[in-house]
Amino acid sequence: MQLSIVIPAYNEAKRLPRTLEATWAYVQKRGLDAEILVVDDGSKDETAAVAATFPGVTVLGYGGNKGKGYAVRFGVLRAAGERVLFMDADLATPIEELTKLEAALDTGADYAIGSRPLRESELTVRQPLLRELCGRAFNKIVQLAATPGIEDTQCGFKLLQRDAAQAIFSRCQLDGFSFDVEALFLARRLGLRVAEIPVRWAHQEGAAAFATRGAYLKAGLKMLRDVVKIRTLHARVEPLSSSAAAPLS
Repeated sequence: MQLSIVIPAYNEAKRLPRTLEATWAYVQKRGLDAEILVVDDGSKDETAAVAATFPGVTVLGYGGNKGKGYAVRFGVLRAAGERVLFMDADLATPIEELTKLEAALDTGADYAIGSRPLRESELTVRQPLLRELCGRAFNKIVQLAATPGIEDTQCGFKLLQRDAAQAIFSRCQLDGFSFDVEALFLARRLGLRVAEIPVRWAHQEGAAAFATRGAYLKAGLKMLRDVVKIRTLHARVEPLSSSAAAPLS
């Protein structure tokens, strides 16, 4: 199988149909041998039932709400494709941007990540000001603590070679939104090559996890605490081989 597409979903019954329609149409248009894995993170709405009605979709679940990081890890470790894309359920980054990430893997990267702050990126709808400012501040802290040189750890559109996906996510331990930082930190510790790629992106309203400003700020504080843990959690991780190339920025 060429490609696995992992979509974590929590109470996404309303936003998933557009995403799954566009994703399946894209897979069919390109003639890809691909699977779409929707990981239901204990949704209280009809997320799983809605996802199951779409062609090419397999719904995975485990009962209970364990967090986005847990959902992505659960899906990635069960993916059968030679390459694994994980993307947000809101389709903030159009699926057509996949070709840009594929090009990075074709030229030697192990882990290609969509990035919004790069000069070549196109932000058609920006986040609310508070979220944008908090996001910038969070990224500065993350760069100092864990991923220097990476402009955007949190864009929900990332592609990995299968071996890299297994090596990284089998070691991940964080279940919340800071899993992206942990995965990138691990990629570098393992000696894998990370490529940051400009993409098109548009903010989408309606995320269940950030229904209120208070919920958003609470999640942000938890992410900061998690980032502090990452170096301790993975202090003994060593490169997969002495010949591994240095990470790309």
